[in-house]
Formats: sequence, C-alpha cells, structure tokens
Amino acid sequence: MKSGAKKFLYLGLPALFSCMLALSSCENSLNDIEKIASKEEDKPISKSTGVDVIYSDSAKVKAHLITPLMIELDEQNKGYQEMPKGVKVIFYDDALGEKGTITSEYAIRLVKENTITFRKNVVATNAQGETFKSEELVYDQTNKKLYSHKPVQITMTAGNVMYGTGFKSNESLYPWTIDSSTGVFHVDEKQEQGK
Repeated sequence: MKSGAKKFLYLGLPALFSCMLALSSCENSLNDIEKIASKEEDKPISKSTGVDVIYSDSAKVKAHLITPLMIELDEQNKGYQEMPKGVKVIFYDDALGEKGTITSEYAIRLVKENTITFRKNVVATNAQGETFKSEELVYDQTNKKLYSHKPVQITMTAGNVMYGTGFKSNESLYPWTIDSSTGVFHVDEKQEQGK
C-alpha cells in the first residue's frame, strides 16, 4: 500500500505540474489577448473611400457631406469618424436651395457629442455671398450651431473684411456674430463728398 501511494504521488506530481503549466500558459495567453485587444482598440473599424453622405431631418435633405476618405475608430468606446484628406459639406434650405458650404483639409466627427470639427484652411460661405476663413470651425449638429474660438476672417459681398477672435452662427451662417472685431471697410469717396 505504501509503495502504491508513493507511486500515485509520483504520477500525480507530473500531472499537477502539467496542469499548472497549462494554467499559467492560459493566463499568459489571456494577458496577450488583452494587450492585443487594447492595441486593436485604436485601429480603424473601417476605412471608406469616396464617401458621399446625405443628412436629412423629417424626410427633408439638410446637408450633403463629401470626403475622399473616412476612417471610423472606436478609441475607448468613444466612436469617431476622421476625414484626414479633406471634406466638403453643403447645407440646404427646405426648397433644396444651397444655403451654405464648408470645406477644410481635415475634419473629425465625434459620434457621442454629435459634432464635426473642421480644421486646416477652413472656408465657409453663406447664401448672402459672405466668406468665412479660420483654422477651426465646430458644427454642433444637435443644436444646429456653428462656432469657432480661433481667429476668423469674414469677407462680405462689398469687399469689406472683418477680423475677430471667435465666431457664432446657425447652419445657414447668417446672421452671425464675431468676437473682438476689427475690419477694413471700403468707402466710396464720391458718395461721401456728395453728403
């Protein structure tokens, strides 16, 4: 009996060691999977080229987004869409007339916040023929507002130019307000002399 018990223990030790080795290798594998998963989290979910998206509200077309490349990511469960090769957005009125455009060299849409931030050579126009230039413009899609906290230049139809440190408007880019404004205004000397 004694020798049988020793034999059982002798046979049991290699089996126990093998189980421990297998369990530790499982633990390492799980750690490796977690590491890979955390690295994969920052990788794109999808890449789309030639993107052409129509946004509508109550079955009415409100905006049209065009970009050559859209990369969708889900970094730490914060979904966002990056447009690294530029973007153009066209806004429409209820009669499908164009009421404004925005173009930029880069844009990012934060899904949860429902915002698009346009960056690098941002140019926006409205139906009144005014042109807005800045290095950043944020489109709050929920509240249908556009704003910037960066320097902005607005060229009006008569050629007058206004400069400011910030900007606020609605989707149609009219009316708008500009912070800390300065400007260059053209004055017709003939009209001034006739007064």
